[in-house]
Amino acid sequence: QVQLVESGGGLVQAGDSLRLSCAASGRAFSIVAMGWFRQAPGKEREFVAAIAWRGDSTFYADSVKGRFTISRDNAKNTVYLQMNGLKPEDTAVYYCASNRKNVYTIEYDYWGQGTQVTVSS
Repeated sequence: QVQLVESGGGLVQAGDSLRLSCAASGRAFSIVAMGWFRQAPGKEREFVAAIAWRGDSTFYADSVKGRFTISRDNAKNTVYLQMNGLKPEDTAVYYCASNRKNVYTIEYDYWGQGTQVTVSS
């Protein structure tokens, strides 16, 4: 099993930046890629970004491309989501997840508990 713990959420104003972290533990060696997802009230969960655990592959949703950057620190088993130019529509609970396939798959195996991001206008 892989345990994932997110942190870094909070309340910010439109245009501000925020960095989310996701620390992996347990069988982290089994991870092939990590992703960030978000779910706004009354909406379905949506993909945000993904990064390969090894190598340079990344993948972003069109809605965040150019504003959000996903990165990782393998030594810390941690993935980050740097969010710049935040908009009220970015308000959601953000989840990290891991998979054993690639950055493009929709089949994620393990999920964190989520961290709330609220962007005020």
